[in-house]
Amino acid sequence: MTDVEEERLLTTGEFARRGLLSPKALRLYDRQGLLPPDLVDRATGYRYYRAGRLRTARLIVRLRGLDMPLATVAEVLALPSAEAAERVAGYWAAVERRTASQRALAEHLRVQLSGLEGIDEMYRIEQREVPDQLVLTEQRRARPEELDDFIGGATARLTEAAAGLGGPVAAPFVIYHGDVNEDADGPVEVCVPIDPARAGDVTVPHRVEPAHREAYTRITKAQVDFPQILSAYDAVCGWIESAGAERTGRGREVYFADFAAAAPDDLVCDIAFPVRVG
Repeated sequence: MTDVEEERLLTTGEFARRGLLSPKALRLYDRQGLLPPDLVDRATGYRYYRAGRLRTARLIVRLRGLDMPLATVAEVLALPSAEAAERVAGYWAAVERRTASQRALAEHLRVQLSGLEGIDEMYRIEQREVPDQLVLTEQRRARPEELDDFIGGATARLTEAAAGLGGPVAAPFVIYHGDVNEDADGPVEVCVPIDPARAGDVTVPHRVEPAHREAYTRITKAQVDFPQILSAYDAVCGWIESAGAERTGRGREVYFADFAAAAPDDLVCDIAFPVRVG
């Protein structure tokens, strides 16, 4: 676009047409301060825009094509190009996380409303032997909405304590000693395994988790969200019942991957129950 074209003023109708906007959207973006006119004729009230602003108009259209809220669009427009690109990437990553979580929730609801029909196809149940583990522990009662903060905070605190004892020797896990749902609050225990040879050095709450066989299924980060995580628990419990096995301990979540760094569809957690088979 030449300097002459940059300075040429366009009527509202022409600017909207060339900017790929409807006149209604253009008025909205004016009111929101995203795309105010360059000139308003005091006598007629007509609004005019410089042709050079078409780039901004088209960018707004494309950002709105991502269902980006106007407040976020304003943030992008105010940033230098490199930072604006990072803001768009961050916004879309959040959309993908939300979409993955909603997809898992929709599947959970489908399974629950159909009387668990098809749940066997969703989750692969496996077994393993787990040895005695000396674990650092932190326990409290927690509602579903409090779990993320408690589990994350307790895991960080216990992992820091474990660092002075040679570091964790296995994946941290969370044991639900009571139901956690809209009506119940556990209690919930976070455990970080350490080397038993360091038992004499431990100054924080700790205990031995007995050896046992586990039935478990592996789930993604999106499936960890409440309430969709309950489908995984249902799947393991259903397998235990159908296999004629017996639960010998409370349900637990074993976090074997870096949860914060994981993508929504990455496998991060095992839903497990101690069992006696046969």
